[in-house]
Amino acid sequence: MTFPAYLGLYESGELRQRVQRAVALLAKCVLCPKTCRADRLADQLGECHVGRWARVASYSPHFGEEGPLVGRCGSGTIFFSYCNLGCIFCQNYRISQEGEGEEVSAAQLASMMLHLQQKGCHNINLVSPSHVVPQILEALEGAISQGLCIPLVYNTGGYDSLATLLLLDGVVDIYMPDMKYGENLVAEGLSGAASYTKVNRIVVRAMQDQVGDLQVDEAGVARRGLIIRHLVLPNGLAGTGDVMQCLSTQISTLAYVNIMGQYRPCYKAHSYPYLNRPVSKEEFLEAVHMAKSNGLTRLDESRAWALV
Repeated sequence: MTFPAYLGLYESGELRQRVQRAVALLAKCVLCPKTCRADRLADQLGECHVGRWARVASYSPHFGEEGPLVGRCGSGTIFFSYCNLGCIFCQNYRISQEGEGEEVSAAQLASMMLHLQQKGCHNINLVSPSHVVPQILEALEGAISQGLCIPLVYNTGGYDSLATLLLLDGVVDIYMPDMKYGENLVAEGLSGAASYTKVNRIVVRAMQDQVGDLQVDEAGVARRGLIIRHLVLPNGLAGTGDVMQCLSTQISTLAYVNIMGQYRPCYKAHSYPYLNRPVSKEEFLEAVHMAKSNGLTRLDESRAWALV
């Protein structure tokens, strides 16, 4: 059995130092690229609408994630409230934009992690974690002291700070970022993140450097590595060709890529004619072709094909 890297950091005392450094960043918050500098340590709300403590919408075994995460017993998802992106088409907008959920202490968050491990989940899947990394590290330290020993999945929209990712080096076992867009102007219009493409490519490269290509055990369950998600949008808005070229030339041709065809108009998307329809089968198949033509060989096609 391969043990998560965070156990070594905990035993050496390095995790304690990471916690202290991360919490200090809350005083003038620069946890994500928006660098709003809110005093979240004093419970001032940042641009993410979160103060000192994380908010959690739900936690449970999840069987709708990628196959290597789900295995037989599910991925232990913890859905954090709010997000550092403002996607106008978000399917989870009640959580990410409206903040559905409850504030939790570090001890409560640790208990959630331990509960999911006790339920048999293969991993702890932290959904939308970018704005609550200090709170996660605080909880992780407490959970390890009580026996947590399964991999951590950092399930992010891909708009992360490189400095924050350095705090997670050796802590996170599996990174699962979105690569949403091929153009910054589209990212600004649809997600309120003008620098998304530039930031995204830098941080995904950093994630790859930390954990490498996806590794699975004898049962096909993920143990360590990178999983990329790319949601196909109508009318070519996701810039799929550019994203796949970036993946093949700057990340790895062995990157595990889930090309997702389940887009449907949600949240504010109905107000925009270019977003107000599902992705067509032809658009999805063209996205798959773009990935293959760029030499990407590990596509999550079985899950994606079932969506069209």
